[in-house]
Amino acid sequence: MRGEGGTSGDPGSQTPTLSRRRFVRNAAVGGAIAGSGVGASLLQALPAQAAGPAATFLPPDNDLHLLRRATWGPTPDLHHQIRKMGMDRWLDQQLKPNSIDDRYCNDLISTRFPRLKWTLRDAYLNHSDEGWDLMRDLGVAAIVRAAWSKRQLLEVLVDFWSNHLNIANFGDSVWWSRHDYDRAVIRRHALGKFSDMLAASATHPAMMMYLNNAESTKDNPNENYGRELLELHTVGVDGGYSEAEMRTSALILTGLGVHYYDSVNDGTFSYNFENHYTGHVKVLGWSSNNKSAKQGIDVALDYVDYLAHHRATAHRISYKLCQRFLSDKPPAGLVTKMADAYRAHDTAIIPVLRVLFDSKTFRQSKGTKVIRPMQDVVATVRILGIKPGANDGDDGLSSLYWLIEGLSDAPLAWVQPNGYPDYADAWRSAGGTLNRWNAHLDLATGYGDLQVPDPRKALLPTKLPKDHGELIQVLAERLVFRKLSQGHRNALLAFLGRSAADPVNSSSEAVGWRLPYLAALILDSPYHGIR
Repeated sequence: MRGEGGTSGDPGSQTPTLSRRRFVRNAAVGGAIAGSGVGASLLQALPAQAAGPAATFLPPDNDLHLLRRATWGPTPDLHHQIRKMGMDRWLDQQLKPNSIDDRYCNDLISTRFPRLKWTLRDAYLNHSDEGWDLMRDLGVAAIVRAAWSKRQLLEVLVDFWSNHLNIANFGDSVWWSRHDYDRAVIRRHALGKFSDMLAASATHPAMMMYLNNAESTKDNPNENYGRELLELHTVGVDGGYSEAEMRTSALILTGLGVHYYDSVNDGTFSYNFENHYTGHVKVLGWSSNNKSAKQGIDVALDYVDYLAHHRATAHRISYKLCQRFLSDKPPAGLVTKMADAYRAHDTAIIPVLRVLFDSKTFRQSKGTKVIRPMQDVVATVRILGIKPGANDGDDGLSSLYWLIEGLSDAPLAWVQPNGYPDYADAWRSAGGTLNRWNAHLDLATGYGDLQVPDPRKALLPTKLPKDHGELIQVLAERLVFRKLSQGHRNALLAFLGRSAADPVNSSSEAVGWRLPYLAALILDSPYHGIR
């Protein structure tokens, strides 16, 4: 790892300093977060030297708390905006994303990823040689939207729903359809009704291919989609259905497929009534005589709609939203209130989110979540003010994708149908922590074909702090929106080989070549990694 030396790294300097690893040990941030019981995954490898609630790493600022949960990472401009608008008005605006001018991000997507405009049919019929490029475009575009879209809550929810109704982006069976699934299923319905989203998913070729329903027939049913529709998409594995009902679920869905190697052969969704099973079917209180194969699609969609409205589905969706926005172990009372809102509003998502964000429990949940690797990288990009490269290509943007892939959290790329986990234990890894640290340093010091602003201009006021102690606190307030504890400040001073009272001037290393390293160290801490 860079910066491991026992001296400052400047060949002309003989000032003894702390290494990067010793800095974090002396700061005791690893032990503190481990002792909190919620963020051990972030710095598990470090010795326990202190303890305290993880919330103490975060400022007692409700505006910032909402930004940490409802965006991909707070920025000074966004903090100013929510302060000016007020939390309620800001949230109202985010819940109406079409009211937000997002031309900058839309132009980035349109100009740098023109393939994402392709229709299903056009991609399938005319661009098979570019299928993998199309999927790569989608993955990189997800990072672009997370980092630079002003419709931040929408982008957080797109990530949430993409994992709930997961289809792995890189795969031979979805090369022409995964980008349209993102557009027509997830984005279109992310703030609408879950029942509409589920129906759109059930009639999209990407889902039919990914979970093999396109090959499921009455004589040879494939159980993958019928099982996952119950287990993952709706009521959950403990939703009360039997193994026999799971097999019935697969039979109900036979005939739903794709125009793939047939007379139409254009890669779009199809219903082949000749493949549909007929006969009485019953699952979880829903039943149908299912007499007509030609009307089998209506039966299947009625079944899907029933599951979307099921009480167990309401509870499961509410639990998962709570787990994403509130804590790894959501409180039962709030989950119940959210589930009631879900059912009372015909599966609409916005009323459920309002119950969540308006709750006292949410306001009291500071420090109960840690950020996943992708959010860590995107939040770092946002707080450092990094922008896409100025050229018309996407090499710099692609480098972000490979950086996040190296942290095992590439967007939309989880292979199994259950989607990326969103709880701390799933990301507990000493190696993963070291890789995050290196990512912070890469981004702070310049990475790929990205525009990294001059840190002195972007991170410090025009008038420099008078001494090194003040410098650290000013930089911390800019990066993590609060002053550091005295012990953590002193550890950074030791890293610099300075005392708090040592003056700062324009030629000081700490505001010159060492400033990006100092910024990266602050971002290595739980002040940045807890949300």
